[in-house]
Amino acid sequence: MIEKPPMGESPKTAPTASSQSEALMEQLLGWGEDHTFDCKRLGKLDRALETVVAFSNSDGGHLVLGIEDPAKGKGHDRVYGIQEHPEALDDFRKLIETRVTPPPTGITWSPVACTLRDGRSGSIVVLSIPKSLQVHSIVGDGTFVRLSHSNKELVASEITELAFARGATSAEVQIVDVLLPLLDTPVWRAYANHRHLTRPLGESLEVMGLAKKGVDGLPRPTKAAVLLFAEDPSGLMAAKAHIRVFHYKGDHVVHGPDPNLLKPPKTLGGPLIRQIGDALEYVVDELATGVRMGPHGFEIVQRYPVRVLREAMTNAVIHRDYHLEQDIQVRIFDDHIEIESPGLFPGPMTTTNLLTAGPFNRNSLIVNHLREFPNPPNLDAGEGVRMMFQTMDKAGLYVPIYWTGPSLTRPAVCVYLLNVARPSVWDQVNAYLERHRMIANENLRIILRTDDTLKASKLLRGWVKHGLLVAINPKASKRQRSYTKPGMTPNTGLFSLGDGK
Repeated sequence: MIEKPPMGESPKTAPTASSQSEALMEQLLGWGEDHTFDCKRLGKLDRALETVVAFSNSDGGHLVLGIEDPAKGKGHDRVYGIQEHPEALDDFRKLIETRVTPPPTGITWSPVACTLRDGRSGSIVVLSIPKSLQVHSIVGDGTFVRLSHSNKELVASEITELAFARGATSAEVQIVDVLLPLLDTPVWRAYANHRHLTRPLGESLEVMGLAKKGVDGLPRPTKAAVLLFAEDPSGLMAAKAHIRVFHYKGDHVVHGPDPNLLKPPKTLGGPLIRQIGDALEYVVDELATGVRMGPHGFEIVQRYPVRVLREAMTNAVIHRDYHLEQDIQVRIFDDHIEIESPGLFPGPMTTTNLLTAGPFNRNSLIVNHLREFPNPPNLDAGEGVRMMFQTMDKAGLYVPIYWTGPSLTRPAVCVYLLNVARPSVWDQVNAYLERHRMIANENLRIILRTDDTLKASKLLRGWVKHGLLVAINPKASKRQRSYTKPGMTPNTGLFSLGDGK
């Protein structure tokens, strides 16, 4: 990574472009603006500032300064460089530090030497902007998020929703109008006995941050307390806080008058620790009865490690956004399971940094108290997702795939567990994607040590069908088409958002 130039030191003499930087420029000019990539000339800085805020408030991204919008030019005619307005680069840094509140952190500035549209030597600058823990606004201008190709300014209600979505605000701390005696349940008593709590219920909850005094001076429980201890949290709060399990025949949902459900959906409620246990038991039972003809006769073809299912179910419950009126959905198919949790990834987490971003809890109260139950479903060691990947890999299965916006049109995170034995070639392809972020037919043929383009295309189509790859340029010819993993931002190898830092 090229380090950010010191403040106030814009380049006076443009560096000479190398073959590597020219190849990088060809790639940058070939990219269209999307959810994580944008280009701006250095002139009017307000639009560029909006993009910095929008990327910070969304999933991060790369902003290239010195290249014209692809809709306003073609090829190298778009390359104006920072030499067009060299003093604007310092101005832009100052705007980010003084007009954005709170100021975003972790942005890296990487200059790249290039040939400008008029043939002179020059340079552009690439800003790598990580997803932020906070919600950022431009003083006197507004709050923006990134859509598929542009920025959107939010109204007040949308800013509130964004704070919940990012985990900057959590619904678990909200006071709910539920009488405390309704939380004096067997689940509460088991919890209190395990922790040797001797104070009365209301006082104990207050001390642990699970209750607060209302205007009448009487303690009222938080939403976290109701979810943890009430016999029927959804009923008491008139909210959706269940797990619903759908078992389908085939590998996709068939809509219409004759849905392909094997049986009516199962709704599982109760305190969170019971929901996790009951849902896991029900799913395992459903898988155990899924006996059908396999390659070796009648056999149980579903073979997910139970500890992976437990971790995925636990994560869906403890990290979901309880501000949203949606239930967790578990969908069982012949060849895969989908566990969908309402709410987007909190904090710095994205689909591409799950193994490196470190733990971030949207619902700290729920996480902290759930681990103190007898036989807790999770130990809150921050290793759950890594364990899932390692366990699936050891079992010879594809590692979990995570989907979220903009791949999903609804605010949710879906983990996709594929019950298909992983061919050894996928290990090589997966490793290649981790290094290069995209792969084409030509690259796969090198891995396969073959000139057979049809064989490579067939494998790529299969991985797309199973949801393991997506086409970056689906309208290109099959030989020119490039692929990446869902949620992975293709990059050049020179710039990276890293671990969300």
